[in-house]
Amino acid sequence: MDAADIVSSVLVLGIIIVSLLSNVVVLICFLYNPEIRKQVPGLFILNLTFCNLLLSVFNMPLTLVGLISTGHPGGSRCCQIVGFLDTFLTTNSMLSMAALSIDRWVAVVFPLSYHSRIRHRDAVIALAYTWIHSFCFSTVATCRSWVGYHHLYASCTLCNVRAKAAGTQFIIFTVACHSLTFLLTLIVLCVTYLKVLKVARFHCKRIDVITMQTLVLLVDIHPSVRQKCLDEQKRRRQRATKKISTFIGTFVVCFTPYVITRIVELFSPWPISPHWGVLSKCLAYSKAASDPFVYSLLRHQYRKTCILLANKVLKRSPLNSSSLWMENSVGRIPES
Repeated sequence: MDAADIVSSVLVLGIIIVSLLSNVVVLICFLYNPEIRKQVPGLFILNLTFCNLLLSVFNMPLTLVGLISTGHPGGSRCCQIVGFLDTFLTTNSMLSMAALSIDRWVAVVFPLSYHSRIRHRDAVIALAYTWIHSFCFSTVATCRSWVGYHHLYASCTLCNVRAKAAGTQFIIFTVACHSLTFLLTLIVLCVTYLKVLKVARFHCKRIDVITMQTLVLLVDIHPSVRQKCLDEQKRRRQRATKKISTFIGTFVVCFTPYVITRIVELFSPWPISPHWGVLSKCLAYSKAASDPFVYSLLRHQYRKTCILLANKVLKRSPLNSSSLWMENSVGRIPES
């Protein structure tokens, strides 16, 4: 092992630990809090958490073994199963993110008719599509023996070396797979979240106008209070932009290098550096570690559940936990 392999191994190990812990916490919150279970987005988050946990348990450790041993980890049959899971779980998680973005778009743009437009039955149908979509691509790749150990990524995944005999068929399959998963999800994320941002900014402007009119009427208001109101306006606008940037930015940063590398690999006559291949795979894995924070743990309801669980584990009284929750709630604007 050279220095780059050691760094990559430590990076993968860190991603495994963070991904396992954070996704398990999300799963515990889902099981513990009935309010989260009642919400439609909770089903999409549960599916996303399920995919991330399986990636952390089966795929990431095998990549770590491949980096340490600098060779094929496990038998051929085992690698085929893990390769099937790699395609299935990655595709499923991307489509779950697209479903979450559509849910938030409906919630923000059509708040009064949200519950009639997005029901649990609709969420189940959407999840059924993500499973069928993912299963079809991963099954075709496995049945055609296009999955195996890929030295460029030190992982059991789609392997162009095993698919050399297929030639054009493998190229078409790979381009179609990434177009109908990564590209489709990216388009959905951009369209829905940018519309959400547009609506959020519109509402912020309306609130700003009302605030400014109130400040003009309150001529005797202290300058520090006036400045505090203006600062809150600025923070409100920045908060909406920051959330949307996080949703889209983490997806682009984590998946784009890996997808571009897979496409370039199909057509480039020059070999790609294994260090870059492993790094792009690590970035894709890191999405499983960041998803719990992006979609769940930083949200108010999940934080509240985590505080209650921590108090229960530490055997604090419910009164203390309630007072702690009230202290954290003071001055907060409800999250969307």
